[in-house]
Amino acid sequence: MKIGELSRLTGVSVRALRYYEEEGLIRPDRAGNGYRDYCEGADEVVRQIRGLIDCGLPTRIIRDILPYLDGPADLLPPVPCAEMLDQVAAEREQLDRRIHCLVRNRNALDAYLKAARRAARDRT
Repeated sequence: MKIGELSRLTGVSVRALRYYEEEGLIRPDRAGNGYRDYCEGADEVVRQIRGLIDCGLPTRIIRDILPYLDGPADLLPPVPCAEMLDQVAAEREQLDRRIHCLVRNRNALDAYLKAARRAARDRT
């Protein structure tokens, strides 16, 4: 599929897709005319990338962990860099804090909806 179609499928701008390519996150083939040609499943990869970026992960870390989202564990480098491990651990802790906040916000919305629906029901 061409870049415009991938953009429409994922809701990610063409500009962002080109950036993902520059960062080595996606690797489209090139057609004879030079157009990017994305393989089947590229839309899911782009959604995963977008989700990780939305969680605050920098592309340099996404590039390293992307193969592990669906790939085998034998992709692990023989000697992982201690600095990289520390960065990934810090990003994971930050994700845990965000998840906790999102759950609290969802619970607050649920409580509000329950109270508002009860109030609306009591008025009738």
